[in-house]
Amino acid sequence: MFKLSAFFLLFWTFLGFKNEPEDNSEITMCHNVMPESMADFVNDPEFVKMHPTPIQINLEALGEEIKISSPDGKDAGAYFIKATSKSNKWLLVYQEWWGLNDNIKNEANSYFKNFNGQVNVLALDMYDGKTTTSPDEAGKLMSGADQTRLENIMKAGINYAGKDAKIASVGWCFGGGLSLRSALLEGQQAVGTVMYYGMPVDDVEQLKTLNSDVLGLFATEKWISKEVIEKFAANMRRADKKLTYKIFDAVHGFANPSNPKHDAKATKEANGMTMNYLNERFGFSSY
Repeated sequence: MFKLSAFFLLFWTFLGFKNEPEDNSEITMCHNVMPESMADFVNDPEFVKMHPTPIQINLEALGEEIKISSPDGKDAGAYFIKATSKSNKWLLVYQEWWGLNDNIKNEANSYFKNFNGQVNVLALDMYDGKTTTSPDEAGKLMSGADQTRLENIMKAGINYAGKDAKIASVGWCFGGGLSLRSALLEGQQAVGTVMYYGMPVDDVEQLKTLNSDVLGLFATEKWISKEVIEKFAANMRRADKKLTYKIFDAVHGFANPSNPKHDAKATKEANGMTMNYLNERFGFSSY
């Protein structure tokens, strides 16, 4: 069984971008050798410091906690908000390294509201019930996660949506990479993929199998750096897939309201880009 490092090696094999040039003159560059996975950063004290203990936030429980069948025979957990009327549109939501916490559930709530209840929203529990507010423990949970189990949880979500579902995905940090991986597993059902500051993959053959384009919303940081992102963009072009991306002048984790380093201005812009993108992919009017 492979650990998460192998999982993100897979990631590093399967993304790409169509670029949206921005003023990136102050982007921090790093790494003489390109990183192969987000797990490479767990033992870097500076990376851990970029994930301060989250601020407690209040959850408005619009959804319910459910269990869904997984291909490995072990049920997966999820937070589910069902569309107000029958809908084949689904949004899969992927957690940060903290686990499926109240922040991610609130994000799921926000998407549900912004879609006016017309989309089924399913936030998957990638740690099988474990959450933490400790950066050190979060690093251990992420680096210790089993790749096969993660894939089976994603498949459980896809199967729960059903074979006729049109599926989009969104995720942040650890979940940004998962969102891309999810799109690959979704096959022809994938209609949209959003990744916030997640580690891309560079296997062009894998990227060629993507059915959807990708929206990437990145931070100014030395880990998932401008160099990493530009390589991803080049690989997406080689795969003949579209990537639209922006590198924000904001720190890693900027879009998390429970992050003490939350950047409200950058979050508003990024969320607006996300909603415009998803509305278009789902066939709705612009945000």
